[in-house]
Amino acid sequence: MENMINLTIDNRPVSVPKGTTVLDAAAGIGINIPALCHIDLKGTCVKNSPASCRICVVEIEGRRNLAPSCATQCMEGMVVKTNSARVVRARKTVAELILSDHPNDCLTCPKCNDCELQKLVTRFNIREMPFKGEQSTRKKEVTAAITRNMDKCILCRRCESVCNNVQTVGVLGAVRRGFDTTIAPTFDKDFKDTDCTYCGQCVAVCPTGALTERDNTDRLLDDLCNPDKVVVAQPAPAVRVALGEEFGLEPGTIVTGKLATALRYLGFDYVFDTDFGADLTIMEEGAEILHRLKAFLGGDKSVKLPIMTSCCPAWVNFYEHNYPDLLEYPSSAKSPAQMFGAIAKTFWAQKMGIPREKLVVVSVMPCLAKKYECERDEFSVDGNPDVDYSISTRELARLIKRSNIDFRSLPDTDFDKPMGESSGAAAIFGATGGVMEAALRTVYEVYTGKTLPRLEFQDVRGLDGIKEATIDLAGFPLKVCVAHTLGNARILMDKLREGSLDYHVVEVMACPGGCIGGAGQPYHHGNVEILKARSRAIYREDEGKPIRKSHENPDIQKLYKDFLGEPLSERSEKLLHTRYFDKSIK
Repeated sequence: MENMINLTIDNRPVSVPKGTTVLDAAAGIGINIPALCHIDLKGTCVKNSPASCRICVVEIEGRRNLAPSCATQCMEGMVVKTNSARVVRARKTVAELILSDHPNDCLTCPKCNDCELQKLVTRFNIREMPFKGEQSTRKKEVTAAITRNMDKCILCRRCESVCNNVQTVGVLGAVRRGFDTTIAPTFDKDFKDTDCTYCGQCVAVCPTGALTERDNTDRLLDDLCNPDKVVVAQPAPAVRVALGEEFGLEPGTIVTGKLATALRYLGFDYVFDTDFGADLTIMEEGAEILHRLKAFLGGDKSVKLPIMTSCCPAWVNFYEHNYPDLLEYPSSAKSPAQMFGAIAKTFWAQKMGIPREKLVVVSVMPCLAKKYECERDEFSVDGNPDVDYSISTRELARLIKRSNIDFRSLPDTDFDKPMGESSGAAAIFGATGGVMEAALRTVYEVYTGKTLPRLEFQDVRGLDGIKEATIDLAGFPLKVCVAHTLGNARILMDKLREGSLDYHVVEVMACPGGCIGGAGQPYHHGNVEILKARSRAIYREDEGKPIRKSHENPDIQKLYKDFLGEPLSERSEKLLHTRYFDKSIK
């Protein structure tokens, strides 16, 4: 075949497409070359090969120096050795040099047992520290969502790559020179003083404990032990298709029933479901879509289209910081978690006779930006937040292990009623395209008055960065678009700003693959197959539901009948909708 390169790696013949790196060519035949600075999320991300760590060096016949395999392209006739004595010694020396400027507090590090540097130390059989000298002291910061301890940074620059090249947020870069170099915002600012969206993808790719989530598990245990508190859990759709990975189950294993049981065993008084909030979101967001469409078709020139989904807090942060001139385009609907909290602390709390200040609503999220979202002033009443705080999927897994719960042997139980009942449309919120598909199921039937002949909208599914489709709404061609990662969102927003974005509805999720690839999920280390497995599980969860449309959820119908009235009613607007702010850095 044309454009194919033939070479030999460890005495094995290999044929790869032109442009393939030695690292990828070796991986293709099952040879694992260690690397710290390299990440590859294929279709959902970019390759990061700064060749900064030098752990992946290999020996190439005819070359005097060892070559970084992540940044060396295969050449015709190349002969590569990945395991020669010279290579093994060099890798160990590099690791030892990295360790010479690294804290030795592994036992108390949040990344203990998940640290890629720690695993390499074991792999290289490093049992002593041959290089001793000055250790750099860098910045520490705790934000609402992310904890920075840059003493543990190894300058791999993965976080910089994902922030700049994938998310295009541009917050992180190298600051200062030489031994004093650190990866930080410009002028070594705090995250809170930058355009950081708290998407957490820097945390997801960090190989050490330099970047981790802010841990709320001790706070949760205190609340669970407090007899004066009523503690309610609401886990997100993506959590149930990833949590099992922390307990040795295959990626994509659905653990919905075990999740509910585990939360009860931890001591939660009620175990509800964010999926209920997702169905509620579709009722409000769907009504908003129809309201704008009808105004547009009626000739209202002032209507703002496309309407954009607003479920993802990192995406909300992104457009507040970068596109404050376009704040009228996103839907005003709150996220499912915040809708759930608003209803839990009003309708349900009143029904149960529980004072608002006694009720603690805890969300279990695949997302780190949700931690920040809980602290936004507009989501609180007299200083009491609708959702008190959020823990990640990883934090929940740690709590389960800490509490001596054998997760794999747990029986399956259902969520509590009434805010535990949900549709298949709510389940697919966890995957890119899921919010759009859920909305279309309701919008189509409400607008046309007809039953959908087929519920699945395949054109908005999958891991392509930007997807588009046209839906026939009783003769009106509804143009929709779905994007995941903030880099793809920027492409759409720039087109909107210049007036060339020709869609009616747009969905955006900040993380690769949507919530399934959230920064609070079990680390997938750039393995796109794990994201695909989680996505498939999301759709299996949908298919297994007896109700698959949000507007057919009987508990949602009852909530509107008994309390809210109808979508976009005065009470719905007050409790379930929000507004956005100009947060651009002046």
